[in-house]
Amino acid sequence: MSTDIRVKICGLTAAGDVAAAVEAGAAYVGFVFFEKSPRHVTVDAARALALDVPPGVAKVALTVNADNATLDALTDRVPLDFLQLHGEESPARVAEIKARYGLPVMKAIGVAEAADLAQIDVYAEVADQLLIDAKPPPGATRPGGNALAFDWRLIEGRDWPLPWLLAGGLTPDNVAQAVARTGARQLDVSSGVERAPGIKDARLIRAFIDNARGLTDA
Repeated sequence: MSTDIRVKICGLTAAGDVAAAVEAGAAYVGFVFFEKSPRHVTVDAARALALDVPPGVAKVALTVNADNATLDALTDRVPLDFLQLHGEESPARVAEIKARYGLPVMKAIGVAEAADLAQIDVYAEVADQLLIDAKPPPGATRPGGNALAFDWRLIEGRDWPLPWLLAGGLTPDNVAQAVARTGARQLDVSSGVERAPGIKDARLIRAFIDNARGLTDA
């Protein structure tokens, strides 16, 4: 049993889904501010959802190459605990955002091959947390949320000097294997707990978190 596994349920768009994530034991809830995503929410919708999140559950805003005006509007209206940068933000931009908004920054890194791991060490110098995700396929319109996993053997036995989350193609069926293979203590899931794009399933959320923590035989 691995009750210390922390799970982020990302791409939440409805109050019932937020409640299901909290009830199942999620450590983080994520809201997507990227119009090309089926999980995109407006600032006002995210504010309403975030206000219902109880203390102790971190509220994360996923943005993609957002400018200061966008981040200003977002942070002014939505009570947040983390900013997740899921675009091509440079290390300097990560540091700038941290300084400007006073919020911890979670930087996503796309991985497809061993050469991609070098970026992890670079961003580890400036981010508060890292999110190790599958690199989007050629022609993809979204930098994440593509239901793809990368070769977990690439990070097997690796560790970094800051907290990190494993993402990309995780489901209730493979999450236990992912934890065993990578040693990840934090996990991020979005499409893997949906019954349709952008529509979460409370049963899948529960199964994902239980399986990640070894609370079932699945």
